[in-house]
Amino acid sequence: MEYISTSALANQLELKSADLFDKIKTLGWIDRKNDKWVLTELGVKKGGQTRYNPKYGEYIVWPESISIDNSQKNETTKLLNATTIGKHFEVSSQRLNLIFSELGWIEKNISGWQLTKLGKGIGGKQFEHETSGATFVMWPFSIFQNKRLIEVFKEYASEQSLDANSNVVSVTQTNIPIASINKDNFREKFEAKHRTIDGHYVRSKAEMLIDNWLYQYGLVHAYERKLPIEQDVYCDFYIPSGHGRPQAVYIEFWGLENDPKYLERKKRKIEIYKNEGLTLIELNDEDIQNIDDILPKKLLQYKIKVG
Repeated sequence: MEYISTSALANQLELKSADLFDKIKTLGWIDRKNDKWVLTELGVKKGGQTRYNPKYGEYIVWPESISIDNSQKNETTKLLNATTIGKHFEVSSQRLNLIFSELGWIEKNISGWQLTKLGKGIGGKQFEHETSGATFVMWPFSIFQNKRLIEVFKEYASEQSLDANSNVVSVTQTNIPIASINKDNFREKFEAKHRTIDGHYVRSKAEMLIDNWLYQYGLVHAYERKLPIEQDVYCDFYIPSGHGRPQAVYIEFWGLENDPKYLERKKRKIEIYKNEGLTLIELNDEDIQNIDDILPKKLLQYKIKVG
């Protein structure tokens, strides 16, 4: 039986070598260990073998007649990378990955982008570049119909502004209706009448202190931003990923601890954060009284350093 290298097999299938390596990794035939490709047990069953070359070291070969399941053969080509998706939305791939990170679909790691639980849920697939080892994620065509992503691009059109007197970016409120996870529309009962330094209107003096604190320490943030889920649930404050922090952080201030309806809403909301794998910082009245001590410690847990 004749055997050919993975690169030769790629030429035979009219694929790029990197795409084929990613493909057969997805099939579970090979895996990446210590910066090199190794055969899995399944790969051996498929006929793969390891050979050695004095110049190039170990490499994998396959039976010349090996075939890849046609139902999966073009899976990689059916997936879209950040560059292709970015062109559709008229943003760069770098910008798009930051947006995906804010949505909680991917998170930054040392060698690139890592798929999250949320990202897997919408069809994202994790890949690793054959030579560099850099990690990246590809997405199904259905990403173009994702309601939350479409909303984000509508929001960004009117949401971002740059403070003229500083280099701090402040994300201002939009006209998107504020919804609650409870039917009593909790937030609509409390008017946002407290104006913060960066121009947000918030619903309590405690929220005003939090917003001002974030602004004064130069932390990019949003007030009442929709969570990256299908339901209309909003956080109190949001700090996007980037600048050394791999994931977005959500802040909730719990101010009505004696209200049964509020406590039920709080419980359900915490469950959402937990189930969706979102990073949550919780604050109460006692924390606000010592915000300069409490909030920096809580933020530092998620690699956000201030001061």
